[in-house]
Parts: sequence; C-alpha cells; structure tokens
Amino acid sequence: MAGFHLLFTVVLGHMSGSLPATRPPHLPSPCQVDNMEVFCDGRNLRSAPANLPLGIQKLDLSCNMFQNLTHETLAIHPTVHHLSLHSNKILFIEQGLFRGMKHLKFLDLSKNSLDVFAMSKSSIGQLGAVESLDLSGNGLHTGMTKYFLRDSLSLVNLSLNSNSLTKIAKDTFSGSPALKKISLHNNVILEIEDGAFNVLFHLTELDLSKNSITCITDFDLSQLQILNLSKNSLETFQTLDSDLDYELVTLDLSQNKILYFPLVPRRNKLAYLDISRNQLQGVNTTGTAEEMGNFREQSLAHTQSGLDLGHQDFSSLKYLDLSYNQIKTIPQSFYNSMVQLKHLNISNNCIGLFLVGEENRLNHLKVLDLSYNSLRNLSFGKNTLLSLEQLSLQGNLLTTLEPQTFQGRPRIKYLLLQQNNLHICPSHAESSFSNNGIHPRGCVAFSSIPTLRYLYLSENHLKELPNDAFMDTPLTLLDLSLNPGLEVGPNALSGLKDSLVHLSLRENHISRLDVDLSSLNHLKLVDLSTNRLSTLPSWNKESSIESLNLGNNNLVTLEYDTLVALESSLKTLYMGSNPLSCCSNLRFFQLMQHSAVEVPDIATVTCVHKQDSEPINIERVTMEMCHLLDNSSKIMTIVAILVVALALVVALGFLAKACYNRRHTNSSTFNA
Repeated sequence: MAGFHLLFTVVLGHMSGSLPATRPPHLPSPCQVDNMEVFCDGRNLRSAPANLPLGIQKLDLSCNMFQNLTHETLAIHPTVHHLSLHSNKILFIEQGLFRGMKHLKFLDLSKNSLDVFAMSKSSIGQLGAVESLDLSGNGLHTGMTKYFLRDSLSLVNLSLNSNSLTKIAKDTFSGSPALKKISLHNNVILEIEDGAFNVLFHLTELDLSKNSITCITDFDLSQLQILNLSKNSLETFQTLDSDLDYELVTLDLSQNKILYFPLVPRRNKLAYLDISRNQLQGVNTTGTAEEMGNFREQSLAHTQSGLDLGHQDFSSLKYLDLSYNQIKTIPQSFYNSMVQLKHLNISNNCIGLFLVGEENRLNHLKVLDLSYNSLRNLSFGKNTLLSLEQLSLQGNLLTTLEPQTFQGRPRIKYLLLQQNNLHICPSHAESSFSNNGIHPRGCVAFSSIPTLRYLYLSENHLKELPNDAFMDTPLTLLDLSLNPGLEVGPNALSGLKDSLVHLSLRENHISRLDVDLSSLNHLKLVDLSTNRLSTLPSWNKESSIESLNLGNNNLVTLEYDTLVALESSLKTLYMGSNPLSCCSNLRFFQLMQHSAVEVPDIATVTCVHKQDSEPINIERVTMEMCHLLDNSSKIMTIVAILVVALALVVALGFLAKACYNRRHTNSSTFNA
C-alpha cells in the first residue's frame, strides 16, 4: 500500500508540473477522475484511497466492501457535494462523521446493513447541509429512522424504500421539517399515526406504494401535490370534508381493493387520477351501510354533507384510468365536470353500453379506451368528441355502428377494432345501385375519414373486402389479419395508392391475391404469412416494399420476374415453412446470395431436392446438385427410349416372322 501511495504521489507531482493547472489530475487504478468527479465503484475497497485530488465534488464508492465508516476509512473531503456509498456492507458510522462536510448535498447509503447500526441506538449526528438522503434497502424497522433523521434540518428528499417499516409514528419526521419528497415504497406499513406528516409544511410528494395500508378515511394533507398509494390493500379513500384548497395534482390508487369511487378533495387541482385494478362495481362514492362495514359512519357523514360524486370538482382532471375493474354502467352525468379530460381508460370492465351525449361532449378528450368490455352498443352524439385522436374498441361484441360514428370525429387517427364482429360497407359507388347511396344495415363504413391513419380490423370474421372500401381515407397502416376466408377484391385497396405503408393479411386462408401491390406507391411492410398462397401477387412495376413476409404458405416456385421487381427495394424477406422446390428456384437462391436482402428465418427456409426426399436448407443448395439431377434425368430418359426402341424392334421382328410364315403357308396351298 505504501508503494501505491508513493507511486500515486510521484505521478501527481509529475502531472502537476507538466499539465495546465485547470486540467484535473488522473488517478491511478483503482479510481478514475472525470471533471473533478472521482469514480471508485466496484473495486473491492475497504477504505477510500488516500491522496484523492483536492477540490473534488463527487465521490462514488459504491459496490465495494466498506463495513465501518470512520474518519480514517472515509478520508473526509470538505468540498464533496455528492457521496455515494450504496451496495456496501456498512454496519457502523462514526458519530459526527459528516459534520465537517459542509457542502455535502447528496448522500446515498442504500443497500447496506444500517439496521445493525440502528440497533446500537447511536445517531450519525448532524447532516447539516444534506438535502437528499437515500436509506433504502437497509432492513430498517419501525423506530430506527430517528437515528438518521434526528438532525437533518436541510433534508428535502428522503428515500426509505425497500425496508421493513410497519408504522409511521407521529414523530418520525420531526427532525427533518424541510422535507418536500418522501418515498416509502415497498415496506410493510400497516399504520400511519394521526399527524405523522402534519409537521412537514413543505411536503409536496409522498410515495406509499407497495405497502399494507387498508384505508384512508381522513386525508388532510392540503399542501401535497403527488400521492402514490398503489399496490396496497386499500378498501376506501376519503378526504376530510373541508373548504380548504388542496394542491393535489396526481393521485395513484391503482392495484388496491377499492369498492367505491374515492372521495377526493372538494376543491382540488387534480389532473391525474388512477383507480385501475381495483374492485369498483360502479362510479358511486358510497354503498349501503352494510356494504361499507367499518366505514359506515364516515361514509354517511360525507354523503350527508354533500360530498358525493356529483359535488366533486374534476374541472382540472386530464387523465382518468378506471381499467381492470368490474364496472357495468357509467351514467353520462359522471363526466359533467370533466371539462378538461384528455385521456379516459375504461378498458377491461363489463360495460355493455357507452354513450356520449350533448350535455357532456368531452371535446378535449384525445384518447378513449373501451377495449375488452362487453360493448354491444356505442353512440356518440353530434358535435361530441371533436378532439378524439385514438379510439380503442378491441375485444368487444360490436356488430354494427351508427353510420357517422367515425366520420363525425374530425381528428381521429387511430381506430383499434380487433376482436369484434364488424363487416365493411361497400363503397358509395357500389351502394348507390342498390340502396340509393345509403350503406346497408349491419356494416361499418370506413370511407371518407380524411384524418384516419391507423386501422386495426383483425379477428372480425370478415368475409369480404369490397372494392374502394377505403376511398378518401388515407390509411398508413391497415391490419386485416386473422379473418379466415377473407376475399379481397381486386380494387379493394385502390383508395390507398398514395398513403398505405403497412399492410397485414396474415392468417386469412388466402389462396390467391389478385391485387397489384406495386400500385401502392408507398407500401413498405407487407405480411402475407400463414395463408395458402401457391403463387405470389403480381407486381407490374418496381415495388417500394422493404419488408415482405411470405412464411408458412404453399409456395413451390417463385416467379423470377416478380422477385426482380422487388429486388431494388427489398431489405427483409421471410420465407420459412414453404414447400419450395430446390431446382425450380435456383435463380431465386442466387438472387438471395448476391443481394443485401436479410432473411431472418433462414434456418426454416427449406426446399425439396428430389421427390420423396427430406427437405434441405436453401443455403445448402448448389447448381451441381441440380445438374446431377438433370443428367440423371437425361440418362433415365435415354434408357427409357432405348428400352422402348428395343421393344419395338422385337415386336417388329415377331411381326415380320409372323407375316413370313403366313405368306409361306398361303404359297404352299396354291401349289397344291
């Protein structure tokens, strides 16, 4: 070690004499210096290296073998702002160790064994300048935090994540009155004493997620802006009835056991509310006295005072997540005060009917997710949802929709309609002959939606894609996969000539596709996999396709001219699980070998070399194999010809002999 110190001193002396004074010195192994920040992490150190550069501002000693923090082992540097000691084995901290570090703002002691230190009932002393303290992952039990927080008057940010705290006592944070942010994620907190956070007048963010809290019946932290109570065992959340102005902006109650809609502060600034993955049966705030059980008196008091859903203020709400509950109906009045709502997620519930009427237009809403419900009816009033950009309706029971459901939404870009039972209306031109231009009942029109870019119609039991179905709807992506038996009209995609980029017709049992895909000028990604194609679609000119999936079809011979048309643009080709013929596709294999086209499933691209032979990978096919096969065929042909010729000669010989014998017999008879 002495040799190391001597070498370190010599190196520093040499560098200080040869380099400009403004350049930071370079520390020999095991540490690195970068702009007055010293990194000694993961070096198996038991103490800080001696003779560290003067004036350093950050010292990283994480992931080492420190056990005791003393003046000797830490080699205190008064200029350090940021000190990281996480993931060591610290059992002991000398009292007053950090007193001399007047500029220390950030102290990370996470993932150590500070519970052992706390059992000695000793304090680490003043943390006079420390603003951020991380004590997470130290096995701390209830009552142990006071030995670290007793004299932390400047502390603003505190992390106690992943400890073993079961209770937040009234005096837990009394020594840290300046706290603004507290994270108690992943403990086992069951109880919060009354007034535990009331001494923290500056507290704005509190994370109590992943604990064991069962109820909040008197929320009164009016200065709090962000509250995370997700992943607890909450059955109810209620605010004290008050006329105070609450600053609450974000409230996360997801993944609990809440039965009724929470009673949020009457006067709030709530913008984000997440109640997903609970047990909501509806959007009422209270149930019967029997249903509420232990919360009966509290619920009745709130109801009598008028603090029900109809009186709550949601005028600032922009994001509401009610997904993964058991909601069956939502009255239209529920949205009355949600005049700024932009994102509404009600997916994975049991809703059968969804209406948006004239009284609550939801005209700021951009994303509406109603997927995986039991929807049979959907109705949007005129001049409603005028800002809607994404509508998710997949996984429902929809068979038809009102004629202008999508046409009446002037900003719609995304339509997710998978897993329903919808049918596509023919174009206006085709309809006019039989129905005076009015679409027949039982179908959905997708023409004349000028803002629509992404349309997902997989798993809808579609049987026909009529011609001009998307006229005046400039789609970028069209997903028609998983509709077995789908018939695609030759002009079905004619309205997408200058817009379509991504087309999926996967798993539709298509045996022939009579669509000229090269007419789609911007088409780049095409998925035709898992069909019954025996021939490729025609390309009448050079294509723009970059990715083509032909896997799992019935392709035996690939038309070379079609492949040449693709060659200039194609970058990725999937060809696996096709019964290709080796010798009928030699030009294709050569094309693949000499082009930059990537075949990601090359391991499954095989061909048959001889009749009844095992398939071989196309990378093993050679010209000689097919020449030998041709020569063998020629020999077999010659042998067959010779055999036939010999048989003819023999037959002619027998015939000549028979004729001779007959003539001889006839001649003898005449002489007699």
